[in-house]
This record gives sequence, structure tokens and C-alpha cells, in this order.
Amino acid sequence: MAIPKVMGTETEYGIAAAGQPDFNPVLSSSMLISAYAGSLRKIRWDYEDESPMRDARGFEPQPGREMSDEDLGLANVILPNGARYYVDHAHPEYSTPECLSPRSLVIHDKAGERILERSLEVLAAEMPQTPPLSIYKNNSDGKGNSYGTHENYLVDRATPFADIVRDLTPFFVTRQVFTGAGKVGFEGSWDDRTTPGYQLTARADFFETEVGLETTLKRPIINTRDEPHADPEKYRRLHVIVGDANRCEVAQFLKMGTTAIVLKMIEDGFLPDFSLVEPVSAIHAVSRDLDLAAEIELTDGRRMTAVQLQSEYLELARKYVDREDDTPANREVIARWESVIDALVSDPMSLAPQLDWVAKLRVLEGYRERDGLGWGDPKLRAIDLQYHDVRRDKGLYDRLVAAGKVERVVTDEEIEHAIMEPPEDTRAFFRGRCISRYPDAIAAASWDSVILDAGRETLQRVPMREPLKGTRAHVEELLDAAPTASDLVDRLQA
Repeated sequence: MAIPKVMGTETEYGIAAAGQPDFNPVLSSSMLISAYAGSLRKIRWDYEDESPMRDARGFEPQPGREMSDEDLGLANVILPNGARYYVDHAHPEYSTPECLSPRSLVIHDKAGERILERSLEVLAAEMPQTPPLSIYKNNSDGKGNSYGTHENYLVDRATPFADIVRDLTPFFVTRQVFTGAGKVGFEGSWDDRTTPGYQLTARADFFETEVGLETTLKRPIINTRDEPHADPEKYRRLHVIVGDANRCEVAQFLKMGTTAIVLKMIEDGFLPDFSLVEPVSAIHAVSRDLDLAAEIELTDGRRMTAVQLQSEYLELARKYVDREDDTPANREVIARWESVIDALVSDPMSLAPQLDWVAKLRVLEGYRERDGLGWGDPKLRAIDLQYHDVRRDKGLYDRLVAAGKVERVVTDEEIEHAIMEPPEDTRAFFRGRCISRYPDAIAAASWDSVILDAGRETLQRVPMREPLKGTRAHVEELLDAAPTASDLVDRLQA
């Protein structure tokens, strides 16, 4: 039986300062995060168990350690909602706390957008001499550089990784018909970037191989990083780098929810072989096919469009949920998945309230028609960028929300709550509550442990190797009975 799909996202946000030729994105990102984090900056991130170079195919990392954010003096904090907020390369990155449902994930992913927006406000108030910054939830600078929006899913270590590669690759190649965030222009290494046009996704241009460990060069459709942040004998953390940064809640909900169900089907051996002849060329072709008519070839000789192959996955998922995993959350995913697939067949533009690539395309077509703009006009690239601005008074996506033109999955109240409060049904609850209750006693923390300075001779590490332990049901009574970190350690040891 498939294990629950604990999930999370890691989003690298674009950062810019208009009119600043000497702009330093690394320093600016660190200042932004530090301003928001305040006194939480003194809690360090615990790198002890991290090994980003370990490969799921069995390759061992090379000796030596890469320079960490801590080594470089960059901001890296854990927030009271259980999230991680830090500088990754030249970007502010927000990693959601662990979530147990796609709806919870949407809430906490959206909380990340609000945290970035508030960070801008705090930095401007505290350091008014700092040049105004802009933050974009997107994936490309338009100059051939891409930054990631990664997904993470808890999977069963017993499932052969080769099965994941075989069954998930065709799904990732084709799911972009509803997960794509849309993009003006083309940025493949083979492209002339002056060629005008529009495509479904921002990231497809940057994928060059089927399977691999890299995340910044020669990006693979299936990433092999084997860093579970949990009991390594029982779990993998599937690190997915092939998705776009979604603003639309329906698209984000479907991206996470459908992938979670497909992973459960893989674990339970429920899928036939949909292997593709050329997955890399197919992912590029699907992204550039606005008519959704391009056919991709399967190894069994069949030719199908991306929507047709998604329909195959959907039909199997419906049977799987009926037989094996009939929950309200899964039924909602299936219902929305079916509705979107039907609309992609009949009238894709009707999905403007739900899917980013359609919503953005509708806005762009409006400007093109009004002003007579060709796809190569730089105004369209500026509009594309403005869609992703996290400032609600600036971003075009947020203007669509304010105008009632975007379908919501969650409420503003839920998002506001998640800025400070962790999910209650994963270990993020324990981490977040410890940060809130004992901030001066937290020496360090990571995804799978909290290190307490309880005034003893040695620091006390509290391991959290089980993502579904440390929930509110598990630890609220314990925490309520422990007013200090020392009390907590005593009770844990007892």
C-alpha cells in the first residue's frame, strides 16, 4: 500500500533593482530575509545530515563539502510556520513546511508570496536608503538564465527508482498543459532568443537530459538527488525540478495533487508503461504547442497528444482512487483534473481563471489586439514579468484576483494564518511551535531535527525522522506542559 504523500515546494524568487548597474542580488537577498526574520537570524540551519550530491541511482558523493550558506554568511532562517527562508545562489528562496494535502500546500505556498511581499515592506521601512527592490515569482530572467521552483514528495524507499523514472517521465512531459506558467519568447540553448512567440511553460527550454543529479546545468526531467530528510531506510524524498512557479491556485493544486496520486499508483504498481521515445524533445514540443495538437511518440508505437496522455493518466487515477485511496482530497483532485482536461479539449481559453499560461496569454492577447503588438515587442516581455510581481498593488496576477477573474482554492484568511502558523498534521507543527515558544533556546534546526540549548552541559538534539510524527495531535499536550526548553527536554527524556 502506498505511503502518504507528504509534500512541499522550494521557490527561488527573482530579485531586481531597477536602474542599479551595480546591483548585488546575493547581498540584497540576504538583507531582505534578515530584515524580515529579525531576531530569528541567530538560529542557525543544521547542515549535519545534508548531502545534496547523493544520487538515487547509488552513486556516492565525492569527498569534500561545498560551501554552505552559513560559511558564506548568508541569511538562512527557520520561521514560526515551520518554513525555511534563505539565500540560494543569488535568490531569496522560500521552502514551505511539510504539508499532507495539495490544498494545505497551496495555502503555505501562497503564504510564501506574502512573506516575500512583507519582506520588501520591512526592508524599505528599516533601510529607506536601500534602492527599491522588486520580487518576482517566476523562473527566468529572459536572458537564458533559469531559477527553480522545486517540488518534494515523500516516497517509499522500497519502490525501485527505475519504476519512478519510467512511469513519471511521461507524466511530467505532459502535465505542463495545466501546470505551465506561460512565457514570452524562447530560451533554449539552440534558440535565437530574438525569435518571437509564446509557450506554455517557463522551464521546458532548460531541460536537456532525461535523468540526472544536476539542478542548474544539464537539467534532467527526473532529478536523482537522494536526500530524504527522514529515515533513509524507509523513505526517499523525490526532488522534482521540472515544474513552473505557479501563481494560479488551481494550477498549483493540480500540479501537487495529480503528482501525488501518480506517485501512489507507481508505488502500488497500478500503471502501464507509457514510456516515450524522446522525452527531452517531447517536453520542448509540448511547451511550444499552443494548439495542444502536437503528437509525441510512445515506445509501443502509439502517437498521442499531451492532453490525450494526461487523459490516460486521469482515467487510471480515477480507478485507483475508487479502489485504493478514496478520500475527499483525492476526489477533489480527480474532479478538477477531469474538468481541466475536458476544457483543454473543448476550449482551452475558458481556463483563464484557473491556469497561469492561459490567464497570462489572455492578458497578452488583449494588449496585442489593443496596441497592435507583435510577439517580439519588448512591452510583452515586460507584461509577462509584471504578471509574477508579488506586490499585490503591482502584480498583474493579483489585479486579476482583485477583479474576480481568477478562481480561488483557498481563502486570504487561511493564507494570513499560515504566515505564522505551521501545518498541524506533519512534523512541521513541532518545529514551528519550538521556534515560536523557545526562540532563545533553539541552537539550530533542520527538516529532521531541532537542537535545543536548554542550559545543560551539551546541546540536546530532538530527531524528527518521521514526517507524520510531531503533529498537533502528537505533541500539543507535551508542549503545553513545557513552558521552557529545559522542561521540554526533561519530558522528552522521560
